[in-house]
Amino acid sequence: MKSDIRDSNLAEEGKLRIEWAAQNMPVLALIEDRFRREKPLEGMRVAACLHVTTETAQLMKTLKSGGAQVSLCASNPLSTQDDVAASLVEHDRIPVFAIKGEDNETYYAHIQSVLDTKPHITMDDGADLVSVLHSERTDLLENVLGGTEETTTGVIRLKAMARAGVLRYPIIAVNDADTKHLFDNRYGTGQSTIDGIIRATNRLVAGANFVVVGYGWCGRGLAMRAQGMGARVIVTEVDPVRALEALMDGFGVMPMEEAAPLGDFFCTVTGNIHVIRKEHFEVMKDGAIVSNSGHFNVELDLDGLEEITESRRSMRAFVEEHLLRNGRRVYVLGDGRLINLAAAEGHPSSVMDMSFANQALSAEYMVKEGRGLSRDVYPVPREMDHEIARLKLKAVGARIDTLTEEQINYLDSWEMGT
Repeated sequence: MKSDIRDSNLAEEGKLRIEWAAQNMPVLALIEDRFRREKPLEGMRVAACLHVTTETAQLMKTLKSGGAQVSLCASNPLSTQDDVAASLVEHDRIPVFAIKGEDNETYYAHIQSVLDTKPHITMDDGADLVSVLHSERTDLLENVLGGTEETTTGVIRLKAMARAGVLRYPIIAVNDADTKHLFDNRYGTGQSTIDGIIRATNRLVAGANFVVVGYGWCGRGLAMRAQGMGARVIVTEVDPVRALEALMDGFGVMPMEEAAPLGDFFCTVTGNIHVIRKEHFEVMKDGAIVSNSGHFNVELDLDGLEEITESRRSMRAFVEEHLLRNGRRVYVLGDGRLINLAAAEGHPSSVMDMSFANQALSAEYMVKEGRGLSRDVYPVPREMDHEIARLKLKAVGARIDTLTEEQINYLDSWEMGT
């Protein structure tokens, strides 16, 4: 079995950590039990480009239980947990092509290795797999039934492809499911980003000015958690509605040019390019700490920062000091890549339980319905979203009401008034 991982001797450590994560992933466990019985993915080749974490391992095992032939590569050069990769290869016989800290050449070579399996279904986090497939491996497109996309950045890219008429197969936007973005993006990103920043820096958040760049669901979660740790939170936004929401949630709102001289911590979560630029780095405080928790490091204008940098040095793991020509120091965390995965372990497993339940069920849906769908980006079916929520509530022992016949009739009628 062909794979490319750092060290197979890490497999036992990875197996234990995967088991630990599984204890808080009851919804995916229920799906895996059904998949094992029904084999809904029998004969399907699934190519996955995801963060190689303990939670992803559970998803890969679930897909394999469903009958799929699965192969996995990393969706970010710094997000791989090498012990998890080793365990998947050694214990589960799942091909993995991922090494934490791999260079760009290796990163794309690993994507090519996964595509060499001639997939029927793609499973992406950021749309790099889809992009390479559509640009360099077009000969494989005729085999593909459909795909799924995990994150905001990837959905943005895929919708752009669909608008341009170049998307060649249907894709389900897992990110847009309520049981994904309302929980994964908000609570998962919020907690894990703070975790990554603190692990990398060991700096105190309380009393600091914490600039959150973007107030989507990830930004909401990050602002909430930073405030909870005692930071004075400043939000920068381009969307007036989101800016107004941030203001009414109790945060300072201002443009980046005003926030840049004030911030002690900065974190970008926009999905866009160069939201912190050279002119912003130039006016930052001496010792400002800059990070990114959006999918790609392009959110930070690192080339622009390099233009005004006198010298660089690594201060500690995942912390690089830029001594600017004006004498001030700016610290960039994790090469500007996802700090929650570069310096920490990513989202907690109880959150990823719902996200990856969406992935597994969306793959099953594509096997059943993919041939009848047009080449577009689709939402997760509403009934699937609700079923995942019901399963999660049941797993945590929470119960909810059901509508009475009278209430159903009232909601279905227009004749009844006050």
